[in-house]
Amino acid sequence: MSDKITFTIDGVEIEAEKGQTILKAAEDAGIYIPRLCAHKDLEPFGSCRVCTVLLNGRPQAACTQPVAPGIVVESESPKVRKIRKHIIEMLFVEGNHFCMFCEKSGNCELQALAYRFGIFAPTLPYLFPKRDIDMTHPDIFIERNRCILCARCVRASRDLDGKNVFQFTGRGHEKKIAVNARTKLKDTTADITDKAVDICPVGALLKKRVGYKIPIGERLFDKKPIGSEIESRK
Repeated sequence: MSDKITFTIDGVEIEAEKGQTILKAAEDAGIYIPRLCAHKDLEPFGSCRVCTVLLNGRPQAACTQPVAPGIVVESESPKVRKIRKHIIEMLFVEGNHFCMFCEKSGNCELQALAYRFGIFAPTLPYLFPKRDIDMTHPDIFIERNRCILCARCVRASRDLDGKNVFQFTGRGHEKKIAVNARTKLKDTTADITDKAVDICPVGALLKKRVGYKIPIGERLFDKKPIGSEIESRK
């Protein structure tokens, strides 16, 4: 009995493996579905909702929703693009993202998605939250103004590094990334070689003394838009 099933994305028939998520099946077919919390080395989480698609007309997170025979998925319809664009805008205005001063500029997945969706300035009102920075560690730092609560560092520290350095505290607008120490990052077992340090999609968790080392024009998304490595598989 075959483990292959078929379904459609934007009118294109896709063959997928049973148990695959919509996002992974689309990726294997060379179709890019935007994402921020999802990462190839981590289990699906479904927190950012940037990967929202319409599944038989209903919104679903593509990174957690498994495929099923005959389902109809919309990923690039005007309605879906509008949903994603609003989510990306909300992520910008809920934090303090000053891209022109950020070390991650050019390598930032949130910034790259904004360019892909034609967002040069959010239309929603900025919240300008008051968030702190933890610079106490000798090699890495937390810039909470840029954190989008994707939980990549939380999951990577736990599942890849085996340390559980990071976790969330608070709720609602007071929710923030915290560390497993009573005081600061310097008192944890976090190390510059940890996977959690490199997996942040924005500039919330960075290494010291390497900022701006890669010149403008040579950074990850300076030459090719985000998702182009997936779309080149077609």
